[in-house]
Formats: sequence, C-alpha cells, structure tokens
Amino acid sequence: MGDERLPYSRVSERYKESKIVVFSTGNVYPFLPIKSGGATEEVKPSPIGEYAQSCLGRERVFEHFSIKNGTKMLLYRLNYALDLRYGVLLEIAKAVMEQKPINLSMGFANVIWQGDANEYAIRSLLHCESPAKKLNVTGPETISIQWLAEEFGKLLKIKPIFENKPAETALLNNSSEAYSLFGKPITSHFKI
Repeated sequence: MGDERLPYSRVSERYKESKIVVFSTGNVYPFLPIKSGGATEEVKPSPIGEYAQSCLGRERVFEHFSIKNGTKMLLYRLNYALDLRYGVLLEIAKAVMEQKPINLSMGFANVIWQGDANEYAIRSLLHCESPAKKLNVTGPETISIQWLAEEFGKLLKIKPIFENKPAETALLNNSSEAYSLFGKPITSHFKI
C-alpha cells in the first residue's frame, strides 16, 4: 500500500495548493524541569507513550508532503486547551468535589482557554511555511496542580485529597514564539 492511501497523505495531496494548519500536541516533547520555562520549538521531539508517538507520526507525514509539494504548513502543537466543560480545571474541581485522590506525579501544567487557542489556530494560517513551521501554543503560566486543587478546595469548602509527590519534571511548553506572532492570550492571567 502506497502513501496515497493514508488519510494524512490524501489531505496533503488534495490540498497541496492550500495553506494547512496541522493540529498536533506538545506531548511530542520530553518532560522538562519545572523551572526550565518549557519546551521551545527547537527542542527535539521525544514522545512518551503511544498517543504522543502517533501524533509525531502524523506530523512526519504532513512534514514530508510540505517538502515534497512545497505546501505551506504550520504544525500547531497545542498543550492543555480548556473550557468550563472540559480540561484540567474541570477534572481537578470534580476530583475535589467528589473527594477523589488527585495524583500529583504530574504536578504542573500550562493551560490556555479554548477560545484563545481557536483564535491562534485561525491566525496561524498567516504563518504557514514550507518546510512546515512548528508552533507551540499554550498559556504563559506554569500552574501547580496542588495549588489549583487547594484553591478549588477553598471555594468548595472541601479539603482535597492528594497522592504521590510532584516530579521535578513535567510536560511543559514555551509559547514565546506564538506570543511574538499574536500577542499573549486574552485570557492570560490565571485566576479562579
């Protein structure tokens, strides 16, 4: 079976004259020290787990066709988009409310509101290149999961239950390049 039968190659061939923003994930990067500021686009991918591996595979297919056909693309590496209906904040709040243990082994995250992520995605069409440009997208703050749970606990008047200790590394991304292109997200200050 040739590459023309793979879904990503079909998209790449069908729309080779278009600009393409390829949704991906920051999960393609390795875990980095909490105080590192997160992975920049120059950090070599080192995916952990099947999901991250499959996402890097998708990127590679699109990168191949960006070079082969000269298609202008942007690899949109999104980390932890959230809304009031889904995401890290909701999961932590539910765990506090339901008195379920919160695993602190992944003790930090950076998040971006879905509306800001959507705006960045549309505006990314203006920055597609061949070979494909890489762009990290997430919020500017590094949030402690324990702190977040404790804040929800104060609001709900429930003491959170924790298990494990935060590791010294986490899946964190640096979106400085995105901010230089689009400015900081409108919802840039993390407040509960």
